[in-house]
Amino acid sequence: MARMANRRYPYTMSAEIFPRVTVDPNICFGKPTIRGMRIRVSDVLSMLAGGMNADEILADYPYLEREDIRAAIAYAAKATDQRLAFAAE
Repeated sequence: MARMANRRYPYTMSAEIFPRVTVDPNICFGKPTIRGMRIRVSDVLSMLAGGMNADEILADYPYLEREDIRAAIAYAAKATDQRLAFAAE
């Protein structure tokens, strides 16, 4: 839904781009976040990559749900599922 934001960007949209993953230019500079909260998908992925498990993340961030963590992983998998082209040497 469009709403008035400011003079520079008069209309912005918050969009769910993947289940539980939203993008809003007014939240975290438009980076993908979990359900419009100020926790980025990359934050969740970094915690997992750093060795935290889902239970530890949920204990540290009680407003997150297990499905949010799954959505972050699924979003990352989909975001990286693209054909790569490499320049010949």
